[in-house]
Amino acid sequence: MLRGGTTCLNDMYFFAEETARAVTACGMRACIGLIVIDFPSAWARDADEYLAKGLALHDEYRNHPLIRTAFAPHAPYTVSDAPLEHIRILADELEIPVHMHVHETAVEVEQAVAQSGMRPLARLDRLGLVSPALLAVHMTQIEPTEIERIAAAGAHVVHCPESNLKLASGFCPVQRLLQAGVNVALGTDGAASNNDLDMFGELRTAALLAKAVAQDASALPAADALRMATLNGARALGLSEEIGSLTPGKSADVVAVHLGDIEAQPHYHPISQLVYATGRDKVTDAWVAGRQLLNARALTTLDEAALLEKARGWGTRIAAGPGK
Repeated sequence: MLRGGTTCLNDMYFFAEETARAVTACGMRACIGLIVIDFPSAWARDADEYLAKGLALHDEYRNHPLIRTAFAPHAPYTVSDAPLEHIRILADELEIPVHMHVHETAVEVEQAVAQSGMRPLARLDRLGLVSPALLAVHMTQIEPTEIERIAAAGAHVVHCPESNLKLASGFCPVQRLLQAGVNVALGTDGAASNNDLDMFGELRTAALLAKAVAQDASALPAADALRMATLNGARALGLSEEIGSLTPGKSADVVAVHLGDIEAQPHYHPISQLVYATGRDKVTDAWVAGRQLLNARALTTLDEAALLEKARGWGTRIAAGPGK
């Protein structure tokens, strides 16, 4: 992520304490998702234990300058009403976001209607979760009245175009959401459904896909796409007063992009250049809170050789299969 120009991440899944440890070790900024699901995993037995572990992690990092937390109930189909109601109360008390996969696929919506007679977003609304605290991730299956409701509630949508394409989940109507006044941020989803976690690639895909979905070449111009990847993301996480733009008084989270190579010539519009014609390999330097974490493409807080050796070792073990 650092070598691709990402300085802040919002994560969701098991072993959140390990994610926080890794992020802290390298000096990045993060909003760590406190995962909750109804069924057991290697990390917790049930929703109560997920919440207990999540709250303990929140307490551990509540005064950390670079680490924030967000409740992360996985999805409406994996979390029942009682834990969701508990999360709403806790999120209100702690004033932290709620990050959730919502309306990711048509099948998810169809099954919810068959089982409960309600679309997932309507159920979340009934439970009081459709609010400015909600980060609704994916949202490929949205009706006009739902767009109006999201906008009225001040909820945020996190658009993950490449994951949606890889899983054939559908298309988020980004332009209609933006026109309705919804804050739309850009995400990648996880490596299982988005292999490279490349935000520059995501930028380009988002800008191009939005035009095709809207059937309008003027939809999602480059500046709006870049805002989705920066300030809109900060706003969704409640961090817009600290990061997301280069403004006096904010934290010095900065990346430098080299546009001097022949492939990048000529320059007519710097923002269009970044969105349509730049790759993550052009990121040369990165700072978080004024601390340089990437210097001329070299990681300053991580041992790249050790990371490569470890990754290759795990690759060999995984390829060999279970028990090897």
